[in-house]
Amino acid sequence: MGPVTAAVLQLAALIGALALCYVPFGNYMAKVYSTDKHWRVEKWIYKGIGANPDTEMRWPAYLRGVLAFSLVGVLFLYLLQRLQGILPGSLGFSSVNPAQSFNTAVSFVTNTNWQSYYGEQTMGHVVQTAGLAVQNFVSAAVGIAVAVALVRGFARSRTGELGNFWSDLVRGIIRILVPVAVVAAVILVACGAIQNFSGIHAVGQFMGGSQQWNGGAVASQEAIKELGTNGGGYFNANSAHPFENPTPFTNLFEIFLILLIPFALTRTFGVMVGSVKQGYAILATMGTIWLGFTALMMWTEFAHHGPALQLAGGAYEGKEVRFGVGGSSIFAVATTLTSTGAVDSFHSSFTGLGGGITLLSMMLGEIAPGGTGSGLYGILIMAIIAVFIAGLMVGRTPEYLGKKIGAREIKLSAIYILITPALALVFAAVSMALPTPPHSMLNPGAHGFSEVLYAFTSAANNNGSAFAGLNANTDWYNTMTGLAMLFGRFLPMVFVLALAGSLAEQKPVPVTAGTLRTEKPLFTGLLVGAILIITGLTYFPALALGPLAEGLAS
Repeated sequence: MGPVTAAVLQLAALIGALALCYVPFGNYMAKVYSTDKHWRVEKWIYKGIGANPDTEMRWPAYLRGVLAFSLVGVLFLYLLQRLQGILPGSLGFSSVNPAQSFNTAVSFVTNTNWQSYYGEQTMGHVVQTAGLAVQNFVSAAVGIAVAVALVRGFARSRTGELGNFWSDLVRGIIRILVPVAVVAAVILVACGAIQNFSGIHAVGQFMGGSQQWNGGAVASQEAIKELGTNGGGYFNANSAHPFENPTPFTNLFEIFLILLIPFALTRTFGVMVGSVKQGYAILATMGTIWLGFTALMMWTEFAHHGPALQLAGGAYEGKEVRFGVGGSSIFAVATTLTSTGAVDSFHSSFTGLGGGITLLSMMLGEIAPGGTGSGLYGILIMAIIAVFIAGLMVGRTPEYLGKKIGAREIKLSAIYILITPALALVFAAVSMALPTPPHSMLNPGAHGFSEVLYAFTSAANNNGSAFAGLNANTDWYNTMTGLAMLFGRFLPMVFVLALAGSLAEQKPVPVTAGTLRTEKPLFTGLLVGAILIITGLTYFPALALGPLAEGLAS
């Protein structure tokens, strides 16, 4: 079997598995966020945190809950790292320095999981499990909660109430993330991923020195890092490390976990707004972009140039031979089109155009299918933009799901889609303009610029992957990427929740003969076009200076 055929079969198996889970899992999540019944363990949690889960919140109160909870998470994780040197289970590692502690705390709380450190040489068991792994659960649950609040904005009318943040947060963790992550962790352990709390071991002699490995609760963290589209690895090699990702099967299984919730949330959306066809339209948009980018990535990495790549059968530099070009390409697109950031190969070693695809995947806003929750609310805002464009074309007031899209809704949506590009491009431009930050670039020219652009695009979009050619462990990059992650996570949420409140206050608009049918293929095509055109107009000059220039020169 040729490598291209094997890649296509892997892709087909992945699509089949996602299709089997789509309806039951999407329906289950809709039930989780719609029922008024609380589990006993949830009642204990509510009592412990002093929250009343039955109190409805308007969008300012919902936002205050998101921000207050996240701030506590940042402070707790920062202190945990600063105190690591005196904590048990530290494996002898010292406390993490202030700039890196800030960067890592912000990174994991914002669901970015950007890592400017070697995990196996920096973090002990307590920080990894009580700090980083816990944030993998709660940051993912926060993203889903915000998405559900926006869906309620579409589903409700004549009220500004969007549900209860604390109830949505706890249910997302207890009823969705924990059960699926437990099953996934067991599967990973059965396939060879490690799960222990062992210390550091020397394994053999190599060139006069010993190779050292430390164990850890790797399988459990690997499960939630993929399921919650987090991405932070226990080891520096991330999902290319055999302790995290042992076999081609686990590689495909981890891609499945990455895509499971973001795709299934479109079904949840359709059920909650009372029209599953609307969910299928959003799913079709996401699927079209994901499949298109996956096919394009495979083509760029298999359509090799030069005798060395022809003899190898593909662009194998920086890729694990266990997974090959096909498995690495599918993983790279999945992790950058979502907010995951996990890697099973080094994106800096992809072809010039292949690296450009990973960049463009993040620049789309990670909405195909996007992160846990963030992908759904991102593409719904793009849908609002699309119906506004369609309304301008035919001279009608735009409507979406029975809600008028007026000046307030368009302003909120426009600000939302401008925040992330502004953060990525401004921070990258400043880093290139100042004398010291460019010294962190491993490569000169177009590829070096791509390293810097990739870093801030990844941070602002809360992705977390890197080109791996940039020394980001400096005070400048730790601070600037930390700020990009903070602003890139929480500023958009402000406008998402404000939009949800505005929509919930409206009364429904009756469907007429002139209403744009947003469940039809025509709207799906319009939405795909709007996403690609808006992204292209925003980022094309920067892409032309980096990956496009490199790809055309090779």
